Amino acid sequence: LGPLSAKCVLASTLFLTVHGFYTASDDVMELSPSNFNKQVLQSDSMWLVEFYAPWCGHCQRLTPDWKKAATALKGIVKLGAVDADQHKSLAGQYGISGFPTIKIFGANKNKPEDYQGGRTSQAIVEGTMTALRSLVKDRLSGWTGGSGHSGESGTGSKKDVVELTDDNFDKLVLNGHEVWMVEFFAPWCGHCKKLEPEWTAAAIAVKEQTKGKVKLGAVDATVHQGLARRYGIRGFPTIKIFSKGEEPKDYDGGRTRPDIVAQAIELFSANVPPPEVLEIINQDVFKRTCDDYQLCIVAILPHILDTGASGRNGYLEVMRKMADKYKKKTWGWLWAEAGSQAELESSLGIGGFGYPAMAAINVRKMKFSLLKGSFSETGIHEFLRDLSVGRGSTAPVRGGILPTIHTVEAWDGKDGQLPIEEDIDVSDVELDDLEKDEL
Repeated sequence: LGPLSAKCVLASTLFLTVHGFYTASDDVMELSPSNFNKQVLQSDSMWLVEFYAPWCGHCQRLTPDWKKAATALKGIVKLGAVDADQHKSLAGQYGISGFPTIKIFGANKNKPEDYQGGRTSQAIVEGTMTALRSLVKDRLSGWTGGSGHSGESGTGSKKDVVELTDDNFDKLVLNGHEVWMVEFFAPWCGHCKKLEPEWTAAAIAVKEQTKGKVKLGAVDATVHQGLARRYGIRGFPTIKIFSKGEEPKDYDGGRTRPDIVAQAIELFSANVPPPEVLEIINQDVFKRTCDDYQLCIVAILPHILDTGASGRNGYLEVMRKMADKYKKKTWGWLWAEAGSQAELESSLGIGGFGYPAMAAINVRKMKFSLLKGSFSETGIHEFLRDLSVGRGSTAPVRGGILPTIHTVEAWDGKDGQLPIEEDIDVSDVELDDLEKDEL
């Protein structure tokens, strides 16, 4: 019985190796290309996903702790596992090169974060709860995920993909103001059938993340053959990008939901108008701009009596050019006249001299960075470029809270005027009385 028993154990081990580390009775879900999109990417829940290889010793040691953490987090955060040996395409999609690799699919499902914590069940739970608290805090503050984008993808439905025909194509696509990604398909095409759930799932995320400025459409090329001939469609599916005033371009990117959404966001960023440069005239303008954007760029410009209208417009034009240059960033742009918002200047360590000045404020972290160079296109570009790559020095906002903003009259675009002094009539004052008072 001994040798036979050993063989049975070996056979059982081999069976488990082939079929993965987890079973239906575990709280860890086995994930594959067939269920990953629906279970993870379209889910409202935060997911931790382990990419493992059955032959990997570290993966084998992680398994009991991964199961234990999944049970502890049940109903709060979901834990999954991908056999990367069996599902190489799914592992390749997320750049998996070592095992086990754990990814956090949280606020932005399109850009999961690497889990860097410990590998015990206790460490996994603690690290997960930290990530979850961060996600909840971001949602409370109105932030929905990376580059100004929503982490929630929605479930998607066919109604989110616009059905395009010979009758409505020109009106919606060619004469509309949106950017379109259009799939030309044939109902009998196997590759089209594989693309359909990805295209459908991507449609609602694209609608939300681009505020409806990028749309996904579909043309049945076997029915609307005129459209197919017009754009030289010879294979299925063919995806083309239509931007107003430009020739259509072929889309040659990936055919998964994340690939499609990423392309749509890139198209949106390239076509989005530059943000407005707003004057800080009340609390609402300041709070709304700084709360809604990753950073708010605030300039304190010299008093109008020091520059006149032409000088001020020169500074504002520099800001508008920089806002356009960095329009792909989720940044808000504000300005105020020197002395009009004293508390704001004080909280940023400006105040009293050195105008014009500029600061970049991160409200979520309550930190800011000051422009040290010249208030010019070159100086501001260097300042913002350093911030973009994490090289800028930062300091905490004084007091740790947003300063009080006073309501002021908006600038009327004109040169400033000195206050008019009131004329004093001294004709009825007797000098004798004044002399007596002085004595």
